[in-house]
Amino acid sequence: MDLLALADFNLVARHGGFGKAARATGRPKATLSRRVTELEAALELRLFERGARNLKLTEEGRALHERTAALLTELDETAAAIASGAETPRGRLRISAPLLLSQTAMGKIAAGFALKYPEVRLEITTEDRAVDMIEEGYDLVIRVNPDPDETLVGRAFLRDRLVVVASPDLPRPLGDLPAPGVIRGTGKKQTWTAMTSNGAVKVRIEPVLALSSLIMIRDAVRAGVGAARLPISLVSHDLANGTLQLWGDIEGSEIALWALYPSRRLLSARVSAFLEFLKQAFPNGTPDELAAYIAK
Repeated sequence: MDLLALADFNLVARHGGFGKAARATGRPKATLSRRVTELEAALELRLFERGARNLKLTEEGRALHERTAALLTELDETAAAIASGAETPRGRLRISAPLLLSQTAMGKIAAGFALKYPEVRLEITTEDRAVDMIEEGYDLVIRVNPDPDETLVGRAFLRDRLVVVASPDLPRPLGDLPAPGVIRGTGKKQTWTAMTSNGAVKVRIEPVLALSSLIMIRDAVRAGVGAARLPISLVSHDLANGTLQLWGDIEGSEIALWALYPSRRLLSARVSAFLEFLKQAFPNGTPDELAAYIAK
C-alpha cells in the first residue's frame, strides 16, 4: 500500500473534503484527488461518496480512516523523535477515567504529569461508561475491573477493596435487626456479607439514602446517617483517626484499576510516559498508596 496515498486519504477524511484539506495544508487539490483515486483503485474499494457539494466516507472508508489515522500519527511522531535524537513525549493525549479516581486523585496526577512533560497536551474526561477508544479518539482509558476485551491491552496499576463502615455513634445491629444504610443507586433493601475477625457476618441494610457518588456516600456516613460500603482507600484516614468505624470487609470485593489502550496501535511515547508516571505514583499499587496519595 502506498503510504503517501494513505496519508493523503486520511488528510481529506479529517478535513471533510478535498478543498478544505488543500486550503488547510497548502497542497494542490488535484494532487489530493489523484492520490485518493489511486488508493481506491489499488484497494478496489470506494472510500468516498462524492456528491455535488459534499464528500462522505463510505463504510469501508470510515473503517480505514479509524484504523490507520492513529498509526500514521504515531509513525510521524516516531520519525520526528528519531530525527531529534530523543523520544520526547509530545502531542495530544486523551484519557477517559472513572468518576471516583478523577474526584480524588486525577487532578494531582494530571498536574504532575503536565509539569514533567510540558510538550504533551493532556485531556482527561471523567465517565464510568464503557467507551469506544477508536471511535471516540481516546489514547488511554482507566477502568475498574474491566471485562476482557481482545482489542485492548494494558495493566492493573492499583488495587482496592470494599469495606462496611459507619459512624462510631451508630451501634452495630444485633441478630437479624436491620441497620440504616447509605447506598449507591437503587433504594431497595440489601444484605451485605462482611468478613470480621469472628468470620462472615450478614448485615441487613434498610436504606435511608440512595446517592450516586461515593464521595457523597462517604460524607453522609461521616454525618452518622447510616452504614455504607466504600473503598478502603477512601476511608482509611477516617478509620485511622476514629471518624469512622470498621464493621468488616465485603467478601469478594477486590477492585483493580486498569490502564488500557488499543492493541492494534503502536504505543506512543506519550502513552508510555503516562503509564510510567502511574507506576511511579503507585509503585506497589496498594490501597494504602492510593489513600496516602489522596491525603497529600
